Amino acid sequence: MKKLIGHWLKHLDNLLENALEEALQGTTRREWQVLNAAAHDSTAPMPFTGVDEAVERLIARGWLADGKLTDEGRAAHARIAEQVGRFRQKATEGVSPQEYQVTIDVLRRMSANLTK
Repeated sequence: MKKLIGHWLKHLDNLLENALEEALQGTTRREWQVLNAAAHDSTAPMPFTGVDEAVERLIARGWLADGKLTDEGRAAHARIAEQVGRFRQKATEGVSPQEYQVTIDVLRRMSANLTK
């Protein structure tokens, strides 16, 4: 039997989560998102939960102080960003930029259909 989109979405999501966890080198996904936002001086609100806890953990690690990256935080960001880049490259290997954009557009439209 042919597997449908729901199967492949869940399967890919699990694979992405596991590979990203490995790429983050002991940093949580939320910590990475906060660290990356701080590295880019973003002050935009983050549309998910767990931000305050991630900020607290980054402060405890000495990576964040007064909403800014410390020297140690910049070094950690650079190291993790390199790993995340390799993760993204591996995940999209053999997929053209056009195919990637079409996939994103189809998933966005399907999501919109189900939220109407």
